[in-house]
Amino acid sequence: MRAPRALLAAFALAVVLDLACLAVGLRTGHAVTKVLLMPLLAASAGRAGAPRLLVAALLCGWGGDVLLLWDAGPAFMAGMASFAAGHVCYLVLFHRQGPPRARARLLAPVYAAALVTLVVLLWPDLPAGLRVPVAGYSTLLTAMAYTAAGRLGPVAGAGGALFMLSDTLIATGVADWPQPPRPDLWIMLTYALAQFLLVRGTLDARRIPATAYREVRSTTP
Repeated sequence: MRAPRALLAAFALAVVLDLACLAVGLRTGHAVTKVLLMPLLAASAGRAGAPRLLVAALLCGWGGDVLLLWDAGPAFMAGMASFAAGHVCYLVLFHRQGPPRARARLLAPVYAAALVTLVVLLWPDLPAGLRVPVAGYSTLLTAMAYTAAGRLGPVAGAGGALFMLSDTLIATGVADWPQPPRPDLWIMLTYALAQFLLVRGTLDARRIPATAYREVRSTTP
């Protein structure tokens, strides 16, 4: 267990350093620390026995992180595609965790309303060439977040919701909406926490059936 913990500690340190660089405006430092985040989290998850799809989702996020370091339009589109591939990995993985929880249906209208509201409000202010891609990406992201909450529980659900918040901050920036001070700092904080919680929720969900099985076996004569 020492190796996963050491890698997780390295991930946490990289997050702190990245946020510090953003807070003081060190763009080069941010570029260096940003590209370390997902490989460290993926390595930690892999050493902890994470399924391949989880590691693949994190590495797709790393690809998006790297591509979004450039401001060019094609790089933004490629980065969005890389993150979308990660959401597909998450969706497939979460569907393999078992049937939806009893309260999952109650969450569906909430996520649907959030998606429709965001797309409708952003649509007029987005560049014409980004409207359909952003709407499609937002739909995939919302589906991932809803599935995380409905099938894995509150930890992964919080991760999905924070992912939605992080990408909403990016989208509102592209739409030239008013932003909070240091928007990049808040984007990275919510993003890093989102990915960590998705990993934690997935690993916890995989342990529960094994624990339940051992408990049943221990009570069987």
